[in-house]
Amino acid sequence: MSTGYSENSSLARVQVIADFQFGSGAGPALFPEGCEFILSTTGRIRQIGYAGMRLATVRASDGRLTLGIEGAKRVQAALPAPAYRVILKDDVAEFVAAGKNAFAKHIVSADPEIRAGDEVLVVASGDRLLACGAAVVSGPEMLAFNYGVAVRVRQGVAKDASGKYQPAPDEGDDEEARHERRAD
Repeated sequence: MSTGYSENSSLARVQVIADFQFGSGAGPALFPEGCEFILSTTGRIRQIGYAGMRLATVRASDGRLTLGIEGAKRVQAALPAPAYRVILKDDVAEFVAAGKNAFAKHIVSADPEIRAGDEVLVVASGDRLLACGAAVVSGPEMLAFNYGVAVRVRQGVAKDASGKYQPAPDEGDDEEARHERRAD
């Protein structure tokens, strides 16, 4: 008797979780055929990837999904606005895209169906994806509060897949010149 899952069984399992968490139809949109699975030592699904990019992780504590940026892009494409979206002021967009938390005072709009603990998409005007993370408070509370963290950002779009911030390279950046300046 095998304790592991087959590829089709794993795919069906995570698609059902996504449908439960984000609504009907989100599962196949988020997890297409050909997904790769990383299993825990006990044989449970931990991470789901596609084409070398992490789409989501299954939390061991409750079996729900935490999205990576690639997974957030897929959810955004599958669900019409305002579903699971928190819209921020454009003047703080670059900070949140760099992985900083979203504060209540910067929120313009939020899906009223969001509950505390839900996985959400943080977007700017025009539905431009900035980050993904966990809602600290409900959607209506995000708008009612004037201070405090509303979304704990897990990953911003200005970070690479490893989660490390990648600053834009400077034009004419010369590595040798930087080493010479350090030696002085």
